[in-house]
Amino acid sequence: MKKILLISDTHSWLDEKLIKHINECDEVWHAGDIGNDDLINFITKLKPMVAVFGNIDGQSIRIKFPENNIFLCEEVKVLITHIGGYPGKYPTRVKKLLQTHKPTVYINGHSHILKVIYDKEYNLLHLNPGACGIQGFHNIKTALKFNICGKEIKNLAIIELGKRNEQSKNVLL
Repeated sequence: MKKILLISDTHSWLDEKLIKHINECDEVWHAGDIGNDDLINFITKLKPMVAVFGNIDGQSIRIKFPENNIFLCEEVKVLITHIGGYPGKYPTRVKKLLQTHKPTVYINGHSHILKVIYDKEYNLLHLNPGACGIQGFHNIKTALKFNICGKEIKNLAIIELGKRNEQSKNVLL
């Protein structure tokens, strides 16, 4: 069994409230718009990190992480990309990836809107953890955590880290 923390759209902000969730997981998955290398270095000192680059990420992050990350976790095939739409509204690029790779779990970020939707057309679980940074239009900083046990996704939970504009500490400063 693997315990996963799924985050996105940190934009160089790592809320101190997220540290306990990082420590409780086996891996951190980041769906893009990481922001800077300090965030990567901080997380990877605590846990392994699987990620993709987002549209705000510079060259140093794009060298480290791909645009699309396709991998197996236990017996679950995962596809992560940053800009990817949602069921019924996938861009052509994402439709081709879904048809070719047939993931069990499809993850994206970018919208800053938390979504958990089962996509009947592609027979997959679509996850967008929202945004856990402070830049953007979202009201609440969010993340997701879940377990992967063999072929099953279990114990999916939403993490709320407080309002985007309320005082919280960035552990990277």
